[in-house]
Amino acid sequence: MSVTSAERAVAPSASRREIFGWAMFDFANQAYTLLIITVVFGELFTTVIVGDRDDNFRLANLLWSLALAVSYLLVVVTGPLCGAVMDYRAEKKRFLFVSYLATVATTAMLYFVEPGYVVLGLLLIIFSNYAYSMGESFIAAFLPGLGPPEKLGGISGFGWALGYIGGLVAAGFTLTVLGEATEDNFERIRWVGPFAAGFFLVAAIPTFAWLKERGQSQPVAVSFTQIAWRRVSTTLHELRHFRDLGIFLVSLLFSMAGVYIVIAFAFIYGAQVIGWDATTRNLMFIIVQLTAAAGALGFGVIQDRIGTRVTYLFTLVLWVLAILSIWATPQVTEWLNATFGLAWEAQQLFLVVGCLAGLSLGSSQSASRVLVGLFSPAQKSAEFFGFWGLANKLAGVVGIVGLGLLQAVVGLQASILLCAAFFVLAIVICLKVNEARGRQAARDWESRREGGV
Repeated sequence: MSVTSAERAVAPSASRREIFGWAMFDFANQAYTLLIITVVFGELFTTVIVGDRDDNFRLANLLWSLALAVSYLLVVVTGPLCGAVMDYRAEKKRFLFVSYLATVATTAMLYFVEPGYVVLGLLLIIFSNYAYSMGESFIAAFLPGLGPPEKLGGISGFGWALGYIGGLVAAGFTLTVLGEATEDNFERIRWVGPFAAGFFLVAAIPTFAWLKERGQSQPVAVSFTQIAWRRVSTTLHELRHFRDLGIFLVSLLFSMAGVYIVIAFAFIYGAQVIGWDATTRNLMFIIVQLTAAAGALGFGVIQDRIGTRVTYLFTLVLWVLAILSIWATPQVTEWLNATFGLAWEAQQLFLVVGCLAGLSLGSSQSASRVLVGLFSPAQKSAEFFGFWGLANKLAGVVGIVGLGLLQAVVGLQASILLCAAFFVLAIVICLKVNEARGRQAARDWESRREGGV
């Protein structure tokens, strides 16, 4: 084993302050994910800004899915290229800072989206979600440098858990102070954009204060565009040496297609299919955040002991059960009431389903991030996490557009089963991944590089 490989295997963890600073970015950016994509603005856009209630919001849901898909497609095109430049120039923090400022600015401008301002809303969602998604890949690229492989699961799980706590704080304030995403309350709820932007702006300060830039910058003999294309083309040529990473990224594409559908449509589903009231919606939000944090922390510790691949597969099984439960909630509620003489409402049973979905959400995303880190050579971490981001966002395009088109034909409840199909495909593909072989491939690449091969 080369010196670099050995050092990587026994590298000490970063300081607690640096790890906390890294995790605070997850804490900060959850304000965008939850308030803009999942809980508030998504519902506001579909039911108020577009508001085609007479057609069961099918056009609104389709437009929402297309806006997210376009933003993810932009990440697919630019993510690996930016990652290649970041590795070459050792400028992860600079790229992260630019994406952070862009997210803050475009999110704050959502204040100006009023009922009927559909085009403006679509453009701002595309730009803000693109900037947010790029930052998500950039911050993940720091993970391999924060500790040895056997501790990355716990570190990643801590970041995801802190992120869900951040979402709980941000959305808790919004739901109690700004109120409901309704037309009558529009003048107050329109402040959700500026609030999410301000929360992100302030809470991410520890990240830029304490997170260290690792790596050595290379001299710029050619343009950044040439650097990016040269390194990405080299990596694509070398992917045959990273077989398990390639297989896993295909599995990830299908699993994240399902996850992105849930993130984008869960609360829209609750409003349109389950017909929940404001109290149940708020309870669901709290339940999902707490169980997701618990899942990220708990499974983060477990995966360091039983292996990341096994943990990831188990979380996908949980996802299949969660999606089937979401789909069957109205019918199961009717059956329980008829069989046992109960008077339950679908929204009450839906809260129980939320626990399963929350556990699946936090744990699956944390495990996937760690597995990419384990399969990545140190000198290509940002570039490989660019491909992680590519798989994630291509999944968003496939999943969200697929659901958007399907629900326009068969309705939202039936189309949610598309998620279960995606998770099953992800399980089947991931069975071919060998974690030990994938980690060895990363060490072998480092050895060849040091030996000049």
